Order: sequence, then structure tokens, then C-alpha cells
Amino acid sequence: MRESLKRKFIDVCDKKIASKGPEVGLSFYAFFANKNDDPELLMEAATWWIMTHRLDHFEKATKIKALVGSGS
Repeated sequence: MRESLKRKFIDVCDKKIASKGPEVGLSFYAFFANKNDDPELLMEAATWWIMTHRLDHFEKATKIKALVGSGS
């Protein structure tokens, strides 16, 4: 996963955790605007989420942050 996407995942997770608490769930769509303005980046996130880690549609932000931070 490219570094800019990692930073984006961590930033969004941090903001969601701060506003809604450690139990907040996210889908990979939470990291993108409602417009599909960067399809390659969206596919990279989807591949990491679905194919690499086989995550459910919604996962806890703390889990996503830990996975991204571990370099997985």
C-alpha cells in the first residue's frame, strides 16, 4: 500500500476514534469522497481490504489502524 494511502487510513481512523470512540466501525468507503475521483486509489484500498486481509464490510477503526501501522 502506498504511503499516502496509509497516512489517509490512519488519519481517518484517528478522527473517527476521537469523535465516536474506540468501537467505531468503518468500511473502506469511509476513506474516500462520494465521487470516484481516484479509481486507482480506491481499487488499491479495496484490494488491501478485501483480497489481502479478507476483512468484513465494516471493521473497527482500531483494527484497521493496527493493520496499517504494522505494515500488513
